Amino acid sequence: MKNGVVIVMALAVTVLGTARAFAQFTPEELAERPKWEEFLRTAEIVKQDQLRGDLAVTSPWQLTLKSGDVVRDALWKNPIGKMGGYLEGWPYEIAAYLLDKDLELNMVPPTIERRFHEDRGSIQLWIPDCITLKQKTDQKIKTPPVKVFKWNRSTYLQRAWDNLIANEDRHMNQILITKDWRMILIDHSRSFRSSKKFAKELIYTEKHREGPKLMSELPRAFVEKIKVLTFEGIKSVVGEYLKDEEINAVLARRDLILEEIDRLIQKNGEDQVLY
Repeated sequence: MKNGVVIVMALAVTVLGTARAFAQFTPEELAERPKWEEFLRTAEIVKQDQLRGDLAVTSPWQLTLKSGDVVRDALWKNPIGKMGGYLEGWPYEIAAYLLDKDLELNMVPPTIERRFHEDRGSIQLWIPDCITLKQKTDQKIKTPPVKVFKWNRSTYLQRAWDNLIANEDRHMNQILITKDWRMILIDHSRSFRSSKKFAKELIYTEKHREGPKLMSELPRAFVEKIKVLTFEGIKSVVGEYLKDEEINAVLARRDLILEEIDRLIQKNGEDQVLY
């Protein structure tokens, strides 16, 4: 009996480790998420600056929050409707975080709803000490050779994620790079499209407007998690933050992603596509 317990525990640890092997936030950071969610919800706002310009189309607010001795910045936004030629929605920021947690993707910073100036909106923990992918590109910063393999896999995972949620405006300023070369994804207010176009086509494929951008390698654990997604399951995770048609569109894209994975497996072999 004791041996059986040990085997079950070992399997549990193995499955958990596999499921989180592709996470970008560290285990320590993940363990602190409830603390940061509460911090975002209740901490005192001690400074506020509205961001404007080409990189702040929705005019979000950078808020400095304080609770006890803890001081952190956060980004609050409440866009809703058509802005700058795109459909914007602050609830999508929260839905993205909740779904990220449910899938154990763990690439989206803590994000909750909070009122500011009496308005509802999303507030996301600011991740310090990062550069954007655009800064990396503009400054010609090379990925350290030892990090290239993992960075490429993070990129494939980002494509799968944005395919699933139909993020039609992922650009290089929304991909953060930590000092140890982990990828953090921000800004999801232009996601969860539900039009026919986004239910019948994926964004990242061989036909991407910038050239082929495939989901070349993906974690088995992530693929298994999206396989078992259901309408009821997603609804229980995201609550009011997604409409029924938006959830159905996620499921339609899930099917397209699985078809694309099958195509890649047929072409390259399963061991080259799933890890």
